[in-house]
Amino acid sequence: MMNLNPQIIPVQALEREKIFQWIVELGHQEMRENALLELSKKREVVPDLAPMLWHSFGTIAALLQEIVSIYPAINPPNLTAHQSNRVCNALALMQCVASHPDTRSAFLQANIPYFLYPFLHTVSKTRPFEYLRLTSLGVIGALVKTDEQEVINFLLTTEIIPLCLKIMESGSELSKTVATFILQKILLDETGLTYICQTYERFSHVAMILGKMILQLAKEQSARLLKHVVRCYLRLSDNGRAREALRQCLPDQLKDGTFLNCLKDDNSTKRWLSQLLKNLETPGMPTGPGGMNLAP
Repeated sequence: MMNLNPQIIPVQALEREKIFQWIVELGHQEMRENALLELSKKREVVPDLAPMLWHSFGTIAALLQEIVSIYPAINPPNLTAHQSNRVCNALALMQCVASHPDTRSAFLQANIPYFLYPFLHTVSKTRPFEYLRLTSLGVIGALVKTDEQEVINFLLTTEIIPLCLKIMESGSELSKTVATFILQKILLDETGLTYICQTYERFSHVAMILGKMILQLAKEQSARLLKHVVRCYLRLSDNGRAREALRQCLPDQLKDGTFLNCLKDDNSTKRWLSQLLKNLETPGMPTGPGGMNLAP
């Protein structure tokens, strides 16, 4: 017979009771801060935390209250570290709800991502703001990671693409990486690729920011960020009109071996870059250094 530890079940039950108690405490202003902290620590280990949060009375309203209460501190920018930590704990619980298959659709139908966009508009470089932007991006990143058509359709009706492009241009390396990952996931969806390549203005904005990132990466190399940028370029090259444009505007640094050392241990990105350059070859027209057309 198996030797079952009689203490296991009571301990699990006790933990569950604590979770329920903290969820109840979210509804009480004076107890909310500690409850946010404790629940955010448990979001990775309690598989059904998201449905528990979503279906419990007043909980999502309490999380939204935490988010909205920070708006006055972002303009003018005077967010403190304490305020940032507290709202980021609320955002971590929102990420839990956004990533769970049983609550994701309801999360989108309630338009909750819109409440996060003011945080993505901020430009202050201080640590509290950087942490706030990164955690907000994490919620959107959790949505797109699911590869659900519903998510892409929702995001394309919002301003997420220009917001990501702004962060890709001027954020910290980590924020740039998450923002580029979100753009990559939108591009990998056929609807997203068509949307971005539908007008010259949309495509040129994306291509301009990716080009600026390559110039910056040539100076301060990051294999993690470069991976997502190259993947975005490769996906754009799947669209005929974008492919034609990229033949003219792909940065030379992607063709001249600038990133050879950076990518020496990253076979997948090397393969993507090789495929990108192959996609951009003009049939029957030899090319010289820097991709210059050698035809007369």
